[in-house]
Amino acid sequence: MTLSGKTALVTGGSRGIGRAIVRRLASDGARVVFSYRDNVTAADELAGEFERVSAVRADQADLASLDALFGTVIDGLDILVNNAAINPPSPIRKLTGAQFDEVMTVNVKFPALAIRWAAEVMRDHGRIINISTLNTVVPAPGAVLYCASKAALEQFTAVAARELGDRGITVNAVSPGATDTDLLRASNPPEALARTTGLTALGRLGRPEDIADVVAFLAGPDARWITGQNIRATGGLLL
Repeated sequence: MTLSGKTALVTGGSRGIGRAIVRRLASDGARVVFSYRDNVTAADELAGEFERVSAVRADQADLASLDALFGTVIDGLDILVNNAAINPPSPIRKLTGAQFDEVMTVNVKFPALAIRWAAEVMRDHGRIINISTLNTVVPAPGAVLYCASKAALEQFTAVAARELGDRGITVNAVSPGATDTDLLRASNPPEALARTTGLTALGRLGRPEDIADVVAFLAGPDARWITGQNIRATGGLLL
């Protein structure tokens, strides 16, 4: 129970990697508040698994959601995990201003302002962990906005590590590779997933729990001397 007595806030916690992160942090003893956008059933099911886990609806396209989200941790925060993001198809030749604004708001502006909020309510020696992607170094055609937005989040990670370090707050990023979620399988044909598995040193797709374990390490006491880093949790997809 390395996180006993700690309070964590996880965005996008109702499914996929976020759901695994909520479960892991709660299992390690933290009180966890997580956000979700639409899936009330999934959020309620997850919150019901643990006594000290609760869900808050927050649409990251609406910055007013920050007030409701951080209002749940106004008494003090120890861990912030910026996980929620969107990845709509965005080929450059069909790019629109509205699509640009939506992705950048959800994937950059909201997490950046969440870091700002966290800086106000977070206790000293806290942890901020931003979920990025391998695609910032292996860019994918048709995903320019996702790649660009996550690259921006990585820069917020580095600068925040400098600015908050005097309080003992660490700020790091975790960049998953191909991780076996419903979203991955819905957006990739089986042959593409087979090719990716063949290119991965450990010979399989990642699991949400693989990423959650890295986040839990960064959230815990053993990661006190790690800050401003981007840990690529890819199973060796990029070496």
